[in-house]
Amino acid sequence: MRALRESQGLSQEALAWKADSELSQISRMERGIINAGLSQVFKIAQALEVHPKELFDFELPKEDLPL
Repeated sequence: MRALRESQGLSQEALAWKADSELSQISRMERGIINAGLSQVFKIAQALEVHPKELFDFELPKEDLPL
């Protein structure tokens, strides 16, 4: 999410506004502290003008991969 947001030149505050979310939620999602609910995923995808699946297209660090 952070990479998509930054590639569009959006601040966390701007994304929060566009996605009708709290800035603190966007920050915690980007840091992996909380997970977005399905409705929130759709709002963020719409705000970033991407398909929702693009929010899940990322690589996990090797140490975080399940065994």
